[in-house]
Amino acid sequence: MGKKSSREDVGTAESFPDIASLNNALTNLSDQIEGLFEQISFATFLTDDAGRCLSINNQALIWIGCARESIVGKLSPEEFHAAENWKKLKECTDYPATQSATERDLELIDGKNERRHFKVCFQNFLGSDKNPAVQRVVFYDVTDYNRMKERERIAAIAFESKMGICVTDKNELILEVNEAFSKITGFVTKDLRGQHYDLFFSQETKSDSKDGITKALAAKGFWEGEVLGSRSDGSRFVVWMNVSSVPMRNEPIHYYVICLYDITRSKAVQDEIHNLAYFDTLTQLPNRRKLNDRLKRILSVIPRSHLYGAVLFIDLDNFKSLNDTKGHAIGDLLLIEVGQRLQRAVRERDMVARVGGDEFVVVLDDLSINSDEASYQANLIGSKIQDVLSSPFCIDDFVFNFGGSIGISIFGQGDVAEDVIQQADMAMYRAKREGRNSLCFYDPAMRKAASDYLHLEQELGKAIELGQLQLFYQPQFNYLGKILGVEALLRWQHPERGLVVPDDFIPLAEASGLILSIGLWVLERACEQMKQWQSDPLFSKLEVAINVSARQFKDEDFVDNVIRIIKTSRVNPSQLKIELTESMVHDVDVMRKKMEKIRQLGVRFSLDDFGTGYSSLASLIKLPLEQLKIDQSFISNMLTSTGDSIVVKTIISMASNLGVEVIAEGLETEIEKDFLNSLGCSLYQGYLLSPPLPAEALEEFIKNVVGSQSDAPTVQINSASIFPTKS
Repeated sequence: MGKKSSREDVGTAESFPDIASLNNALTNLSDQIEGLFEQISFATFLTDDAGRCLSINNQALIWIGCARESIVGKLSPEEFHAAENWKKLKECTDYPATQSATERDLELIDGKNERRHFKVCFQNFLGSDKNPAVQRVVFYDVTDYNRMKERERIAAIAFESKMGICVTDKNELILEVNEAFSKITGFVTKDLRGQHYDLFFSQETKSDSKDGITKALAAKGFWEGEVLGSRSDGSRFVVWMNVSSVPMRNEPIHYYVICLYDITRSKAVQDEIHNLAYFDTLTQLPNRRKLNDRLKRILSVIPRSHLYGAVLFIDLDNFKSLNDTKGHAIGDLLLIEVGQRLQRAVRERDMVARVGGDEFVVVLDDLSINSDEASYQANLIGSKIQDVLSSPFCIDDFVFNFGGSIGISIFGQGDVAEDVIQQADMAMYRAKREGRNSLCFYDPAMRKAASDYLHLEQELGKAIELGQLQLFYQPQFNYLGKILGVEALLRWQHPERGLVVPDDFIPLAEASGLILSIGLWVLERACEQMKQWQSDPLFSKLEVAINVSARQFKDEDFVDNVIRIIKTSRVNPSQLKIELTESMVHDVDVMRKKMEKIRQLGVRFSLDDFGTGYSSLASLIKLPLEQLKIDQSFISNMLTSTGDSIVVKTIISMASNLGVEVIAEGLETEIEKDFLNSLGCSLYQGYLLSPPLPAEALEEFIKNVVGSQSDAPTVQINSASIFPTKS
């Protein structure tokens, strides 16, 4: 084989481009790439292995915030905030050389000093002896994208909130609903799609509200209001609904968004609050507030109608005694029955309201344009009410007979609601004073009487402070005339009115609450008197009984007050007797506990006015009693009334069987005394022996009557004090 010719060698060399041409081609390609980078929307730059910027496109300059000449060929730009951005970029891309692309998240501050978020991609190109290593960095703005995703995320969260949300097309057909919408309406999601959004409307809402919703959407693109809905199972619910028209940007179509907030429970609570504010919880009748509103509306139209109306104020007679003896449960049932009877007794348009414990008000409107005729009509209805209340009430096998005291006020143009009710109230009290179960019309003179009553209450409040109250004492004695005790009777020595008897001020004290301070004064004054008598051998063994009112006994401080006064006065508690009235016997267990606490000191108990209440024998035997007092109403009639005579005999026999003593009050004749003695009652109190006397006069009386006796009398101060037998 021969050696190749030189021509063949040259031909081979000429088949490859020279190095200069290749470099030139590469340079052109690089320029084309950099030119392409200038046209794209993302930022990019190229750095060498020392970190100097070799090239950078315009978008990168904008986002970094510098000029080209301040960065190309340099390690960092000159501008301050651009230098900070460049530093963050370099820190983000400062990783060991690798030929795989890497992506990072980055936050930069633009020329407007706003923070923007970027995705950064970079790749390291390894170098050689002739080609140094370089790094290509590409970054692009994802701020708006992130915001959009965040809005989508928030929208998704909102869509699945507890508020029901529904989206419909322009024809109001449901496209999508959230779970809350399905739960509120009771319809399955798949059954809702393609249906009109009023699918859950009740028939009332469809007929009353649908047209209004359509008109509002056409006019304003918006409607909201309360909607009554009906679930798939037929149950009702109430929602607050918001309907909005939502147009699409740059598109002619629009959608509707319906938002539901379930207010069924809050609506029920609202209704309950309204009922509590305007209706009596026991009888479900309107209360005083509702009554005032109704009366004001009636009065506002009288100038046009010229018709008179009337207000009837009704108070049940003797209800308190029943409530105290049979308990509040029985009393509540009776009040409910009373309300129902009153509603049946009046016209359908008339109002029956309950304004207090056993107080009811009836409002009659549109009676007549003539006041006299209106009064006649009101009187007829009032008489009808009296008849329905007089019929026996049968409750839990108990039969009760009641009546009602009724006050009537006729009203017309110019009258004020509050005044009309007050006038009827005044008339009712007049009816009650005239004998109960009666009817009375308001008279202007009653206002003066009410003013005097109020003034008397104010004066009574100062009576203790001014030293105007006194205790009088009436002796108690046996068949032989021996004085065994006295009853203390309260008197009010008024500087202008003279001696005011308890019947004129004790009811006032009970109603106003002054009975608490007065009763406390009686207890203190009686113990002071006991202490004074202890120094006199003639009176040192006197026993003192204090009669307290029901309101005083119920006071939570009563037991502590009794204990405190006994210790402070240093009297012998075994010489103190507390009298309670039979009408107080209702909650026997509570009553017994209080009595036992006081009885532990040695204090004894007596039951006053026995026979007038509703207490049962079963209740009485549970109480720690030492004495029963027969009410004077039976004593005064027992010789002429068979019924009263039987009551007296029964009480005496019962007391004997219970092992307690019995005393009769209101005794005035020897015949009465002999009759009682024949029945087994040998203790008495009354005018037969002596009227009530002041303490000094009592002492003188006892000295004159029994001073010669060897045994000192026992003096019993019974502050039925507050409930005297006679003035």
